[in-house]
Amino acid sequence: MKWLAKINLGVVIERIGTFKSALFLLTVISLCLFTGYRVGNYYHHFQVISLEQQKLRLEQLYQQQEDNMARIHTLEVELTVEQLANIKAQELLKEAAEQKFEVKKQLAFYEKIMAPEKEAAGLFVENINIVSSKAPNQYHFQVTLVQQQLKRRYSKGYIELLFEGQEGSKSVKLKLSEVAELNKKDLQFSFQYFQIINGEFTLPANFTPERILVSAILTKSRWQKYAKKDKTVLWQVNQ
Repeated sequence: MKWLAKINLGVVIERIGTFKSALFLLTVISLCLFTGYRVGNYYHHFQVISLEQQKLRLEQLYQQQEDNMARIHTLEVELTVEQLANIKAQELLKEAAEQKFEVKKQLAFYEKIMAPEKEAAGLFVENINIVSSKAPNQYHFQVTLVQQQLKRRYSKGYIELLFEGQEGSKSVKLKLSEVAELNKKDLQFSFQYFQIINGEFTLPANFTPERILVSAILTKSRWQKYAKKDKTVLWQVNQ
C-alpha cells in the first residue's frame, strides 16, 4: 500500500489535464460502482436461491413430520386394536377353560353315577353349594346326593345340616332346623341315581359361619340298612 502514498494527484492532473483526470476519475468510480453492483447482485441472487432452498427444505421437513405423526397415530390405533384383541382372546381362552373344566366336572359327576365300578360303592354327598340372597343373612343351599352301586335300589332317607362358627368369642353350632322353616319332608330323599335337595335359611346377624356339616341318613327298612354319610366343607358363598 506504500505506492498509493507516493502518488501525487497534483502532478497527475498537470500531466494528463483536468478534463482527462475528471474523466478518468469518473470512469474509475463508474467501474467501482458497476463492479460493486454486479458483485452485490450475484450475492443477492445467491442468497435468494439459498433462501428458497431452505424454505423448500423446511416444507419437506414439515411434510415429513406430518407423515411421521400420521404414521405414529396409525401405529397407536393398530396397537390399541391389537391390545383389545389380545384381551378378548384371553377372555375367550379363560371362558373356554372354564367351560372345559365345567364339562369335565359334569362328566366326572355322571361317570360316578353311570360307572360306579370306578369308584367306591355306596351313597355319598357329592356337592354342597351355598348362594346368598337379596335379604340380609339369608342364603340358599343345594345338596347333591349320588348313589354308586352296580345293582341300584332306591336310597331313602333325609339330610341334616349343621353350621359351625363363632358368635362373639364363643364357638357355636346351629342346626338347620333352628335357622330354617323346613320340615323333615322337605329334607327327605328317595332316588336311584342322584338327587338335589334345596332350601333357604337365615343365620343370626352376629354369627360368623366357618364350616358346614352335611349328613345323609339312610333310614332302616326291609331293603336297606341304617347308615349315615357325613361331609364337612368350609363355608363358602357363591353369588
